[in-house]
Amino acid sequence: MVRHFFISFLFMLLATTAFAEKADKEKPIEIEADTVTVNDAKKVSVYTGNVIVTQGTLLIKADKLVVREDESGFQHSSSYGTPTTFKQKREGKDEYMEGAALRIEYDGRMDKVQLYTKAWVKKGDDIVHGDYIMYDANAEYSEVIGGGPKSATPATPSGRVKAIIQPKNKPVDNN
Repeated sequence: MVRHFFISFLFMLLATTAFAEKADKEKPIEIEADTVTVNDAKKVSVYTGNVIVTQGTLLIKADKLVVREDESGFQHSSSYGTPTTFKQKREGKDEYMEGAALRIEYDGRMDKVQLYTKAWVKKGDDIVHGDYIMYDANAEYSEVIGGGPKSATPATPSGRVKAIIQPKNKPVDNN
């Protein structure tokens, strides 16, 4: 039962595509960077230096962004930073989903997001930390792995996975 609840929580926390503003997909993608290198033959673009990506309410910040297109036209991206971050408004709520890691990979064909090294994802007041966080939207599967002492952060000094889940009916503080 606890495992099922935890998996359900991670699904809710990491399902950025399911909870994102639906209108965002219809908005243009805007990318700003200090430099860009485009290789049309290999279908690869590399943006470097204070990279800022926006699409509707989605905001991604990175030091470097590599975007690849596969033979079927699906987009794949890798963002790198210290950290690289994302933030996106949730559908129908005045609330954002946000997260960060040293590297974030997105596979457009598989609809899979992977956050590597000192990763965290937050939805409202709920948050999960790990050295690796993965969410596969097609399989509705998520995984969080700690990295032990070598991946310690101030939020996770032991380097273990840490989740903070608020009660569903949290009392309102009227003070």
